[in-house]
Amino acid sequence: MIIAGRGFGKTRTGAEQVRVWAQDYPLVNLIGATADDARDIMIEGESGILAICPDDERPKYLPSKRRLEWPSGAKSLIFTADEPERLRGKQHMKLWADELGAWRYAEAWDQAMFGLRLGDNPQCIVTTTPKPRRIIRDLVADPDAVIVRGSTYENRDNLAPAFLSKIVKKYEGTTLGRQELHGEILTDIPGALWQRHRIIHAEAPEEIRRIVVAIDPAVTNTEDSDETGIIVAGTEADQFYVLEDLSGRYTPEGWARQAVAAYHRWEADRIVGEVNNGGDMIESVLRQVDKNISYTSVRASRGKAVRAEPIAALYEQGRGYHCGSFDALEDQMCSWTTEADWSPDRMDAMVWAATELMLEPEISTDVWAVEL
Repeated sequence: MIIAGRGFGKTRTGAEQVRVWAQDYPLVNLIGATADDARDIMIEGESGILAICPDDERPKYLPSKRRLEWPSGAKSLIFTADEPERLRGKQHMKLWADELGAWRYAEAWDQAMFGLRLGDNPQCIVTTTPKPRRIIRDLVADPDAVIVRGSTYENRDNLAPAFLSKIVKKYEGTTLGRQELHGEILTDIPGALWQRHRIIHAEAPEEIRRIVVAIDPAVTNTEDSDETGIIVAGTEADQFYVLEDLSGRYTPEGWARQAVAAYHRWEADRIVGEVNNGGDMIESVLRQVDKNISYTSVRASRGKAVRAEPIAALYEQGRGYHCGSFDALEDQMCSWTTEADWSPDRMDAMVWAATELMLEPEISTDVWAVEL
């Protein structure tokens, strides 16, 4: 397993290993975090298989059949971690698993390991950024796993100067930089309201009683602006489920369209928007996209920590679930403290959603005021 920072050369190493294996083994399979990642990074990417193979070794890519056919006669079946059931019963001699830390379902790894059973020496190469998920921690602790670590700086001669001067400089010395540049597996941060081991990943229940889309809008829309937090969440019985994270940097029309589309896609009960920054503008922009949505505005009357504490308590009680791999959200949850000088927009949106779904009115109105 190669655990390293961005730009270290993980993808190139994985692709080269597959190329070597395909010369001697007839079945060398690939698993990407998503179907798009398998195609755009592992196969067609700048450091992917098609780019690094010499002409006489380059495989034929058959996207409709989800496989590569090599000149040696070997085949590579292409899988996505988003479809763990497709891996059930499939067998592998050699396997390349990319960005394991970002896989939505841990079951995909289990199914892959059940199938790694052919040939004289079944092996898997894992290339991943070190997300602090249990599956990564377990592999690091596995005595049979060979762990290779590295940082972005070790490959700086092959990286664009602009990347080094802007991106690397921006994140050096930050918690995110420790993970994304230096390849560290982050542990819990003192003062953070959430601990990673408290976040339970599970599939969404078949029946969800209520669903909301929560928005924490950014004030500006520039390269350096905060993100707009957009979280879809639902509840069933006394459990809370994060279903989708659509947060990002958008124009007002952009985040409104994202939120309204999620509202219809999930058949949500309402959209919840924080109005401290945007005021009445939020509802106005949303209704320009769809005037018929059900909407509630909320206003923060207390600090972020006070609002977040009852929601963090739900996670401690084992009542908060994430139905997917929401790495950016979880990074904010587990790294934001009251001393932080940055805005946890995804976390804020998640807290608004959970408050709307889980807290009784007499409790929740003490935390935020609903404008009717």
